[in-house]
Amino acid sequence: LTVVGVGMRSHAGIAHEVFEALGEKGIGIQMIGTSEIKLSMVVDMKHAEQAAMVLHERFCLADK
Repeated sequence: LTVVGVGMRSHAGIAHEVFEALGEKGIGIQMIGTSEIKLSMVVDMKHAEQAAMVLHERFCLADK
């Protein structure tokens, strides 16, 4: 699962929001990789779809 965006450089706290959102749903992160504009995480395959939906909701990307 990867969160990408050039705004990650200028908006502090994105990683915190991601970890908090996943943690609230009990979705564990097994591995993390970062760069200036992306945050990649490995989650259990059984939680992959739920994790994507949780992050879409947290960052207001869900279909309306």
